[in-house]
This record gives sequence, structure tokens and C-alpha cells, in this order.
Amino acid sequence: MKAGATFLLLSLFFTTFSSEAQRCQKEASVLDEYIRTSIKDWNSPGLAVAVVKNGKVVFTGSYGVQSIDSNKPIDNHTLFACASTTKAFTAAALGILVDERKLFWDDKVIKHIPGFQLCDPYVTRELTIRDLLTHRCGIGNTDYMWGWMTISGDSALHKIREVQPSYSLRSSFIYQNLMYLAAGVVIENVSGKTWQEFMKERIFIPLDMTETYALYQNVKDKSNLASAHLYYENEIVQIDHISADAIAPAGAMWSSISDMAKWMQFLTNNGVVKGDTLIKLSTFNELFKPQQIVPSYEFYATQEIVKPKWTTYGLGWFQHDYNGNMVQVHTGSLPGMVAIAGLIREYNVGVYVMGNLDHNEIRHVILYAAFDLFTTKELSRDWNKELKALYTRRSDSHDEHNHEPVRLPDTKPTVPNEAIIGKYNHHHYGLIEVSKKDGRLRFNLNNTVKGTMTHWHYDTYQVIFDEQWYGKVMVSFRKNGEPIIKYLETFGVRFDYTKSL
Repeated sequence: MKAGATFLLLSLFFTTFSSEAQRCQKEASVLDEYIRTSIKDWNSPGLAVAVVKNGKVVFTGSYGVQSIDSNKPIDNHTLFACASTTKAFTAAALGILVDERKLFWDDKVIKHIPGFQLCDPYVTRELTIRDLLTHRCGIGNTDYMWGWMTISGDSALHKIREVQPSYSLRSSFIYQNLMYLAAGVVIENVSGKTWQEFMKERIFIPLDMTETYALYQNVKDKSNLASAHLYYENEIVQIDHISADAIAPAGAMWSSISDMAKWMQFLTNNGVVKGDTLIKLSTFNELFKPQQIVPSYEFYATQEIVKPKWTTYGLGWFQHDYNGNMVQVHTGSLPGMVAIAGLIREYNVGVYVMGNLDHNEIRHVILYAAFDLFTTKELSRDWNKELKALYTRRSDSHDEHNHEPVRLPDTKPTVPNEAIIGKYNHHHYGLIEVSKKDGRLRFNLNNTVKGTMTHWHYDTYQVIFDEQWYGKVMVSFRKNGEPIIKYLETFGVRFDYTKSL
């Protein structure tokens, strides 16, 4: 293969020659070839993969490039975003504190964060540390607090008391990053160290994870760093990294596949590293026990192929059955970056995949192919073909249901541009400013999401975001029967007019 020909052609393969690896050489070779073939179908710029069995690394592979603009190859020390696979580390850190009897899984959160408050006083009083880790606190997704706003984690946790309940405590499941942020605060208050200090001292250093960092700010200037990519107008483009440091315990970590192999070794060794027990077995096992039923609409799309009989969530892990065994799995996703971690503890098999293309679901292909090969020694099906077809159907369906609304021609606004310029406020979602610059209308949400507005029809405008891969959104201005604009609607939310600029 010639370096630089395309971003798909570069690949390197590394093998750890332990006795376990030697026994698994055939399966490793099959997996390597399967990955190389599958990459072509998913247009993956870069990937890194590790498989561990019986506590030994039996496969590591790195493929492709860090960036389509540089064609610098991925190696097993290239840093990728761990994203939400960070959650398992946060849960394990709490397990260490449980072992030290500094807290217990069913402690009330307010015992360790006295100022913690949700909208419902009952939930505030009864919410436990276990609840923080299982996405069952009763409120819906609140990622807008770090995606739409530039506020600190502390501010987000304070603001969460404004969020109305979506369901009753422990009665359902809605993925909730801010509860993991709260779990990080518990770690800080109990240990007297910051979350990132605790992670480094109690997990990274003992596991010899010298290429793992708790925060994006620690890696942003590193040279061996995978760039983020996504599809925009049917082409793969490089984009800026998005930091998750504001919700660090939920998804801020960065690491290399070399280090994540060490993490998977630790997990398949039942919490023991170099003969030392980092987490007691009883506590370690608790991480992987089903804690909450996950409804099908909250589970991975792969269920259409795998067809599990049950789906649950443990402490930092999604769970389902596969071939009579229990799978522990968790994806990680940030704009332009992906990861997945998976375990079948009955076979002591662990898999970790990192990539640098937005929602590149080849990660699931590699996970299940590795599970097959390192448990039964053969592929049960063509995971690449079936999962590619599945996600293509879902993408096509999404595009079909998210097309632009019909535009009515030859219409005019009922008020001049000057009449819509001003500030619009929502008590929870923040502030939108509509201004005029260089003859163009500008949209600014919380000084975070910005774009240019053009007339669509009547009093509706289309916003094309400055970061064009964010897409577009419609903004409608309403007079509510009065001669002046009273509010605007966008993202399905009403922002009331407050004052002119």
C-alpha cells in the first residue's frame, strides 16, 4: 500500500507475542483481514483496535490516518477521545471508595453533595449514588447545558434544579450525562481530590496508563492526536475537536489503544493489576450487575441484528445477552470521534475500538466480529454486511424525515428586519440574540451556536450555522395577535422577546 494514496490505505498491525496471543494467532489474523476489508465500506479515516483474552493482549491493530489533511498514520500510541466510555472509569473510581468504606452505592447523593437539588424535592431527598450511574433519575436529556451553553460543570449542576421531571424516579431510563458529572463531584468531595487527580492517582498510574488523560485540555497540543471528521454534503471533512471537559466524569478522557488494552486487561482480570487488587471482587462484580431495564428505544440499533432477549444497564455499562452470554458494552461519541468498549466476562474477552469519523458504526462490526472469533473461533455472520445495511437504512430514514419544510414562494415578512432584531430569552435554555452585521441577519444562541439568517417565508427564517456541519434550523417569529414581535420559536422551544439590541 502506498502512503498518501487515500486516507483508507495506510494500516499497521501490531501483535503481542504472549502465549495466549500465540494460541489466538489464527483468530487475530482473521480479525485483521476482516477489519481491513470492512474499512473500505465505512470510509474510515483511522481506527485503533485492541482485544484482550484471559488478561492478555491477543490483538492490537492500528489503521489509516490521523487526519485526511495530513495522511499521518495512526499507531498504537495515537490519542483518541474515549468519550462516554469514560463512564466506566468513573464508576470504577466510586468502587474504590466503596472498598474504603468512604461511601456506599446506596448513599443519598445529598449526603456527599449537600447543595445538590433537583426540581422534585422527593427525588432530591431519595436519589442515590447508584441512581447517578444508571440514567434513571427522572429527568430527560440535558446535553444542551454543555452543548448550547458555555457554562461550568458547577453551573450546570446548579441549573439542573430547573429541569422538570420527564418520568418518576427509577421507573424508566433516559441517558443523562449530568448525573455522571454529579458522580464526579461525589468523588471529589469524598476523596478531597479533583476527579482528574483521583483518576490519575488511583487508576491511570496503577495500570501504567501513561498515555491516558482525564481532560481534552491536557491533549489538545499533542502531536500524535487523531483529528475529528464527519460527513458534510457527502464528503468527509475535518472539524475542530469538541471538548467534553465541562462534563468530564461523563466523557472527557483521551487515550491510546495501547493504554486502553491495559484497561481491558484490568477488567478481564477482575480488578486485579500486577497481582494487586485495585477493586475487591464483590465490589467489582457490582459494576456489571443489571441495575436498570433499558427500553428498546433507548438501546443500540444493533439489537435489530443481535436480537437480545433483554437489555439492561449496570454501573457504567449497557448490557444484553448474546449466544447465551452476557455482554457488557458502552459506546463513546463526540462530534467526529467514536469509541466502543465491550466485555464477555464468561470468556474473559474484552474489546476496545477507537475511531476518528463521526458515528462510524464499524465499531460495532469489529466488536461483534471479535466476540465471535475469540469465543467460538469463527464468525457467526457477516457483521459488516448486515450492520452496514442496517445503518444505511436508518440514515436514509433520518434524511427522509428531516428534510427542509416546504417553502411558500413569493411571501414577505409581516415586519421589517429591524423589528426582529433584539434579545430573546428562555429561563432555562438561555439567550438568543438576533442582530444585523454587514447587511446580514445574525443568530447567536448563548454566544455558543452562531449562524446567518435568511428569509424563508412569511416570518420564518432559515439559520445556516457558521460551523456548517451543524446543519440548519428554522426560526419563526410570532406576534401573538399584536403589532410587534413577542417571541420566536426554534428547536421546538419558545424564546420570549426581552429587549432590542
